[in-house]
Amino acid sequence: MNLCIRSKYMRPNLVGSLFRYSITATEVVETNEHVLIDDSDDAQAKEAEIEKKRDISRLSSAHRNLINGLRPYEEPKSVTHLTVKYNRKMYGKYGSASGVNPMLCFPTKRDIAEIQEYEAVAFPFSIKEMMEQAARMRKEEQGKIEQRDREVATKYAKLAQWKKDLEDKIAKKTAEANAAKEKKERLVEEVRRHFGFKLDPRDERFQEMLAKREKEQKKQEKLAKREAKEKEMIAKLQQKNVKLGDKST
Repeated sequence: MNLCIRSKYMRPNLVGSLFRYSITATEVVETNEHVLIDDSDDAQAKEAEIEKKRDISRLSSAHRNLINGLRPYEEPKSVTHLTVKYNRKMYGKYGSASGVNPMLCFPTKRDIAEIQEYEAVAFPFSIKEMMEQAARMRKEEQGKIEQRDREVATKYAKLAQWKKDLEDKIAKKTAEANAAKEKKERLVEEVRRHFGFKLDPRDERFQEMLAKREKEQKKQEKLAKREAKEKEMIAKLQQKNVKLGDKST
């Protein structure tokens, strides 16, 4: 009787204990999984922190990517990074690793039309026409060089005569200067003899007499030139009459 009562009252406790045990085991498994996940996240965070501390360059991520041969920015940071030109540049440098669609590297119909319009204005001649024009320009340039060489050779041939003419001109100028100086000295000496005593050339009387003698001398030279010219004309007329007389005979 007692055993029946004990077993009757003991079974619910056993079932409850088993139920509580099963619940506790499940919770333990979930708790262990959560702990493992937390440990994994902590490990990753610690690893990232270690890598961050290892980086002593203090470079930005963009600069670090450039050094490592990677695209500097994974996401656009400015309006420039959205342009076709920038993306073409990235594809040209990093290839498929840039993540740029290769179709952007090909010109559009509008780009082709603009290029054709520019070339039509900037390069209006065909290749054959440009070659012919270049040949003409080379021929003209060669002609100018040859003409210049001929002029230099002609002038070089006249160099000796030019030097002689220059030397003669210098000698003539020197002779005229010396003659004028001697004439001046003669006039000064004549003025001194006129006064009969030593007189300062800066004296007013000396200067007046010198000017008078210079004027007389110029007049005499002018008369002498006129007489010489008349004699020359008479000689030419006589020579001409002689020639006419010879022809009449």
